[in-house]
Amino acid sequence: MPQPQTILVTGGAGFIGSAVVRLLIAETTAKVVNLDAMTYAASGTALRSVEADPRYAFEQADIRDGEALAAVFARHRPDAVMHLAAESHVDRSIDGPEDFIQTNVVGTFKLLQAARAHWQTLAGPAREDFRFHHVSTDEVFGSLGKDGYFTEHTAYDPRSPYSASKAASDHLVRAWGETYGLPVVLSNCSNNYGPYHFPEKLIPLMIIKGLRGDPLPVYGDGSNVRDWLFVEDHARALWTVCSTGVPGQSYNVGGHNEKSNLEVVQTICDLLDKHAPRADGVARRDQISFVTDRPGHDFRYAIDPGKIDRELGWRPRETFESGIEKTVRWYLDNEAWWRPIIQREDALARVGTAQVGTTQRKAG
Repeated sequence: MPQPQTILVTGGAGFIGSAVVRLLIAETTAKVVNLDAMTYAASGTALRSVEADPRYAFEQADIRDGEALAAVFARHRPDAVMHLAAESHVDRSIDGPEDFIQTNVVGTFKLLQAARAHWQTLAGPAREDFRFHHVSTDEVFGSLGKDGYFTEHTAYDPRSPYSASKAASDHLVRAWGETYGLPVVLSNCSNNYGPYHFPEKLIPLMIIKGLRGDPLPVYGDGSNVRDWLFVEDHARALWTVCSTGVPGQSYNVGGHNEKSNLEVVQTICDLLDKHAPRADGVARRDQISFVTDRPGHDFRYAIDPGKIDRELGWRPRETFESGIEKTVRWYLDNEAWWRPIIQREDALARVGTAQVGTTQRKAG
């Protein structure tokens, strides 16, 4: 299929979305339309390098607003949709699940309806080549023990309100493909990290708290394992799936980088000591503290990305060691980006500790 010439990216001001937008402007000839509601985690400055480009357009709209979506589709006539807009923080989903259902489930439904209405106006190659790419997470598959990997055939077993909402949106996308013939592709990724990551997630939170001299809270005993994927590698994978993926297929995207949470935090501590040592000479590892685990904390996620490698030719460029070095150095060099964020009230406070009616589960 020819590469899309107009791409609608939802959530393009978010962490992963902005990396996708920067990549598309830098490495394709396509027009890129960024549709974003500009919620708390969005970052306009993450797109400063592309906002003056004539191939870039911004539409501030909510994916739950069907009329606004219809207007955007009519105005820009996209050849492809890359759907990244989502509420994505597990801890926040524990405290406030409704936002996750409304955005991730209802919003995806509204976007599918708008995309289908637009697609039905197309004819010939334009109709055949249209793509709706839904970007999801490995968390829909539940939890692994010490062995094994998630594949595209792993049964869904979501454990948190966030992962349940993403599982629901995955199912909606597949249903619109099967029922209405909408050409859909899906991807499920492992944990991302890198520049412009909102500091509620583990890696940016630990970097910033480490620099501030704050305690570094590690859930449980720190043995929970994640597969880490550098965000720019993920952006390339997403463009590969959108532009060359087979309709009706899903692709798992992983970084071949399994690390326990404690290993990740210790690595960050060591890099901060190397590049920005404390004035009092205290090692950052001494800031680590172990706190009560969060409810329903999945023990291990690990992705088998063999399919996207074999069929589409994508593989990550960064190891965890090279990617985390780049990430720490970026936060050291870009305090002007994250400093205003953490000055918001309760910006670094822990959320997601409510345990009423919950059962903690830990596999392995």
